[in-house]
Amino acid sequence: MKAPIIVDLQDPKWLLLEKIMTMARSRVVKQAMERHEVKPIEKSGTIFRILFISNYFSIDLTDLLEELNKRSTLRSFAHVAQVPSASTIYQFLSRMREEQFVLMTSDILNSLCPRPSRRKFRRMIVDGSAITLDLNIFRRKFRKKDLLKKDYRWGFSNTVGYYLGYKLTLVIEYPSLLPLCMLLHPGSPHDSALFEEIMDELRRRRIIQNEDLLIFDKGYFSSKNYQLGVLKYKIIPLIFPRDNFKIEKAFSKMCYPLSVYSRHDGKKVKVGYERLVAILKHKLTRWTDFLDIHSSIEDFFKWVKNAFSLRQLHRYSRTSVLKCVCINVLLAGMIILSSFHSKKQLQALAEW
Repeated sequence: MKAPIIVDLQDPKWLLLEKIMTMARSRVVKQAMERHEVKPIEKSGTIFRILFISNYFSIDLTDLLEELNKRSTLRSFAHVAQVPSASTIYQFLSRMREEQFVLMTSDILNSLCPRPSRRKFRRMIVDGSAITLDLNIFRRKFRKKDLLKKDYRWGFSNTVGYYLGYKLTLVIEYPSLLPLCMLLHPGSPHDSALFEEIMDELRRRRIIQNEDLLIFDKGYFSSKNYQLGVLKYKIIPLIFPRDNFKIEKAFSKMCYPLSVYSRHDGKKVKVGYERLVAILKHKLTRWTDFLDIHSSIEDFFKWVKNAFSLRQLHRYSRTSVLKCVCINVLLAGMIILSSFHSKKQLQALAEW
């Protein structure tokens, strides 16, 4: 027998969800939806609120719709005048393009964030985690050639072992812990090979600016990535080094791009590069001081996977997985915005 969903505003979980419902109905969220041509606005807002409740309590969508039809208090809480059918919700999600969906969820989160009066040298944490699909790999054999027409691939993770699915790369801001960008890759490509793709996406979305500090774990280690971070993207790529790392050897091949010598402000540009290199060298000498900061994203992954049932997804296409992850990351960002702003609070939330 399935447990009923009873609204209890004395329960801290329901109070937190009430804040999320208020955010989801705010004017800035509606404006973000309108900017990305998600119409009709009221119907779209209703669908997103239903999806938030479904993910928040890890309830199957059809079960939640049944409860909404039964209980007027739940409809009132979610501000749902007319309960849509499951097919209507799935059609709504399928009509939206991947790029449109990703940009809309990012825009909603950015619109909800309080804007600082002056943007100065942000710190960001980058890491990846396995997204496993609910496939019975013991009952059925999945060979590599059988997956050529599939979106997912075989992968390996230290935490789950071999799996079928994707790798989720996430970028969060520190110390706010708000998610800024997410990328989905089939299988488990090596982190160091993804560095340039991640940086290109961050620059395309105008998330990074000159002299921002990005913190990566050892998986992204490569002397080439240090050079790309400084020379191409003009950021400080603090990639945790390996045991045999030597600073002088790694930076000996780093030289100015040829385009610098033909610029009228070449001397100024050179000074800028030298400043970035000096800052990076200094931070690499004490990279262990940043281990605690980087562990914040591990707490974030642990919380999201445990709370929103992301350990095994019942979805089998890239588009479906991407949209599911986007909704969960947006929900996580809204929860953080509502009352959780530190690593200690995030750890407590992961155990909630």
